[in-house]
Amino acid sequence: MFSKKSGESPNSPQSSNPGRERMASKSNSTFSVFGSDIAITGDIKASADLHIDGSVEGDISCSSLVQGETSAVKGAIKAESARLAGTVDGSITARELVILKSAKITGDVFYDALTIEQGAQVEGRFAHRDAKAKAPAATQPATKPELAVAG
Repeated sequence: MFSKKSGESPNSPQSSNPGRERMASKSNSTFSVFGSDIAITGDIKASADLHIDGSVEGDISCSSLVQGETSAVKGAIKAESARLAGTVDGSITARELVILKSAKITGDVFYDALTIEQGAQVEGRFAHRDAKAKAPAATQPATKPELAVAG
């Protein structure tokens, strides 16, 4: 049930779940997996790390989030670290954010550290989290250019 192919290490490029091993190894916390057949309507708040392959219509708040390529999130995401590969329609706030080339993001992105793979699609504004904390949402400058990253 929980076997791996002989000769394949958990961190090898052939692993079916790159990223989860790296992110889960940063802490001793547990993680929860929402499979591709799971559809959730409502907010998710977890102290554990999450791996989501299904769809979520609601806000997500967790320590660490790994989003699979087939996953779709419609709502805000708040996490210490996030690795996004699917579709997100909502704002993202993360200390460490990695947007993979398969990701399609529509919404504003607030980050401390940001990595975007070539080919990722993002429609929204990028702002360092310090800028978000210093300026209330109602008085944020409207002159920040929108940035679209496309491959």
